[in-house]
Amino acid sequence: MHINRILALSFAALVSAKLDGCAKTFALAITNIYENGDTDFHFDYCENLNDGRGFTSGIAGFCTGTGDAWEVVQKYHSLTGGNDKFTPMDSVLKQYAEDSDSSTKGLDSYCKVWEELGKTDKKFRKAQTLMRDEMYFDPSQELGAKVGLQLSISHAQMYDAGIQHGTWADKDGLPTLIEETSASFGNDTLDGNSGSTLDVNGHKVDEIAWLRKFMQVRQDHLLHPREKYNQGDNYWAQTLYRVRSYEYAIDRKEYVWTDSVKFLDNDGKPFNCSPNTYALYSDILE
Repeated sequence: MHINRILALSFAALVSAKLDGCAKTFALAITNIYENGDTDFHFDYCENLNDGRGFTSGIAGFCTGTGDAWEVVQKYHSLTGGNDKFTPMDSVLKQYAEDSDSSTKGLDSYCKVWEELGKTDKKFRKAQTLMRDEMYFDPSQELGAKVGLQLSISHAQMYDAGIQHGTWADKDGLPTLIEETSASFGNDTLDGNSGSTLDVNGHKVDEIAWLRKFMQVRQDHLLHPREKYNQGDNYWAQTLYRVRSYEYAIDRKEYVWTDSVKFLDNDGKPFNCSPNTYALYSDILE
């Protein structure tokens, strides 16, 4: 969803994701709620949100104006041999990616093709899944591991923030949010009782205390984005439900995900992720 995507790709060879299996599916499904309003994986989603990022599409909101949609298309080309329905749009997609251009001129058939392939083409779905993990899931887990995070809810929050803010070091990116969060701790902070203690600037910090502070920092960036390209139509300020949902789960002590977990949807109503969620989606996540 952002620019500097090459930095995200560089994490891929390093990461060993902390979330896997059922817990990973829960994390992905919860973010799907925030992105699309339900737990489904909308491979065929495509629209112009008028948020300064061109077309937003697919399971991770890949954007034509920030370059990650072009990464998906290139991955798809590698799976099809390079002669497919996106090929006529390559030069435009590449140019918009290189220029961080939110224009949709010359992409009249883009959403039609994306929607068609997203519904039926297994290779296109695979391209989206691979690029979501390579650009967002894996880097977010690596960044969380560097902090020392151990809890499922913490790693899932890193993924959700990575999807929205990007996993690279711009002024609103996940590395910046983590840096600002850790910098705020100048003393031991053990309130939280999570059972997981982090070493932050030489101080002992309960993981849930760190996570609560992280979400305060994230909320400040949602209300006051530092990067101009995140300020379009004041869109981020309308997504505070992403933070409030996690705060609700923390208050319920949904720290480690081995069974069902309960969060809030975008309207503030509770919803459950259960082993049935994993069973429903496990085949398309492999």
